[in-house]
Amino acid sequence: MSITGLLGKKIGMAQVFDRKGVVHPVTVVEAGPCTVVQVKNPGKDGYSAVQLGFGATKRVNQPMKGHLKGTGEFRYLREFSVDDAAQWEAGQKVSAELFNAGDFVDVTGISKGKGFAGGVKRHGFRGGPRTHGQSDRLRAPGSIGPGSSPGRVVKGLRMAGHMGADRVTVRNLLVLDSDPARGVLLIEGAVPGARNGLLRICRSSKASASIAGIERAVAEEEEPVVEEAAVEVEAEAGEEEASVNEEAPAEAETPEEQSDDKE
Repeated sequence: MSITGLLGKKIGMAQVFDRKGVVHPVTVVEAGPCTVVQVKNPGKDGYSAVQLGFGATKRVNQPMKGHLKGTGEFRYLREFSVDDAAQWEAGQKVSAELFNAGDFVDVTGISKGKGFAGGVKRHGFRGGPRTHGQSDRLRAPGSIGPGSSPGRVVKGLRMAGHMGADRVTVRNLLVLDSDPARGVLLIEGAVPGARNGLLRICRSSKASASIAGIERAVAEEEEPVVEEAAVEVEAEAGEEEASVNEEAPAEAETPEEQSDDKE
């Protein structure tokens, strides 16, 4: 039963140490549990997917209660693709055990809202000169276009306006640890959104080929190193035995052996 992802909630950020003592910044995510509310199959809907419910809510109207059909009362409903819709049914659970340590995921959330922001903060504009009488032009946007041609403001021009509160996806984040018992994932790095914000966690759809290549290269390099080290140890042991045999003094012959040699 393969599903592309699940819903979760951002708890906050922390740091963990690996076995080598290297510190990693991580985002603690409450992954699930999600409940299958609806199954969509190719015969009826034209595609294979399941609708997952996540998060408790106090008020559910009558149409939504009919849609949920006794599976629960959820605040969020989202669809996820599945390989075979026939293997799914309403009421099934999806939790953090979907991901293991070492997996790469894409995390989608709503970024923090910053309100109305100027061009310097919103787009990184440099601003005007600080000297030569420009006392009030430090954070001004400057010219917004020529006057004669085209004689208008071009669509899409970067200007001051509402900043943040956008749907943002961060790709190829590493899952450092998965704890299905507590329903928690430790994801390396930062994810969009504020604490307690809704997150959509999916398997990386564009997993970097370079990451896979690096892992293969490291695996290929480690094996020969181990073999060469073992060969070197054996060779050194053989050389030590040979040197010990050469340095050992020959035993003196007894008088009986000398008389036998003369005869």
